[in-house]
Amino acid sequence: MDPLTRAPLNLLVLITPHFNMSATAGFLDPFRAANYLEGRGLVRWQILSERGGPCPASNGMVIETRPLAELRETRPDMVIVSSSWTPEANRSKQLHSTLWRWARQGATLGGLDTGAFILAEAGLLDGRRATVHYEHIDAFGEMYPACALTEDLFVYDGNRITCCGGGAAVDFALNILRGTHGDDIANAAARYVFHQSVRPAGSQQNVEAFEPLGNSAPGAVRRAIAEMECHLEQPLPLPEISDLAGVSQRQLERLFQTYVGKTPALYYRDIRLDRARGLVTQTEMPLSQVAMASGFASQVHFSRSYKERFGLPPREDRVEGRVPFEFRAWPMHRPSREK
Repeated sequence: MDPLTRAPLNLLVLITPHFNMSATAGFLDPFRAANYLEGRGLVRWQILSERGGPCPASNGMVIETRPLAELRETRPDMVIVSSSWTPEANRSKQLHSTLWRWARQGATLGGLDTGAFILAEAGLLDGRRATVHYEHIDAFGEMYPACALTEDLFVYDGNRITCCGGGAAVDFALNILRGTHGDDIANAAARYVFHQSVRPAGSQQNVEAFEPLGNSAPGAVRRAIAEMECHLEQPLPLPEISDLAGVSQRQLERLFQTYVGKTPALYYRDIRLDRARGLVTQTEMPLSQVAMASGFASQVHFSRSYKERFGLPPREDRVEGRVPFEFRAWPMHRPSREK
């Protein structure tokens, strides 16, 4: 069909309380730019929530939304669910049935940040590939094993599309725009919003070689961390990690103190606890299973270490950790002190 006569893409963005404002706005901005540059409505969107009215974002800002029931009978081309904290709170029959209705009508359904949790809970990602923000990957994998999870920035699996959020939301939208309206329009929109390099599908969330500001830890440190991250449930002894990293244990200790600011043992413990925290706050797994899945043989040791890192024991965090980040009384990554 001639782009000049093509009907506008009808897009619905469904947000949940404490959604990520930056990712959502970043997703919409390339479409705004394309409309402006072309002087016509290539993409039309509406922002809705289940209840409608003011919906708070995770940064405290509020956006006005239309209620889901008001748009249930529409026939959108694409629906993007944008969620961040506590996606498990959005499990209503109305929401699930409406998403299924749109799916049966042929709409493309997508998730932004943790929006994939909502699609997966409705059964709309069974047998599909998807992604979520890396902080939530472990929890998603435990909760929805029928979905093939990746650590890509975004995934297009037919009429199911997902994005990890953050700055990747701009790449996500530009690639959608490229598919619907071609390279010329997508490139013009990218230039207009000063997005100088559009990352393609298959790009990873965290590239190992360099930090975002260009600093890089030595290869031995990166290799050691990679081995640690691959062995969270059954931790490797530090001498074995040192051998795999290609240095002596003493040299690895010096490198970690210089470039990471803590010992390898403490770093290893902390990333296991970070994994545990995701499972504690984002799943209903028994805490004894969480401890084992994070490499702690002793429940007592697990609880004590967890409280030292996060300021409260896992049983309390299971409740308080579901409160959005900005309302918590403690930081997620409180600096640890080696005993």
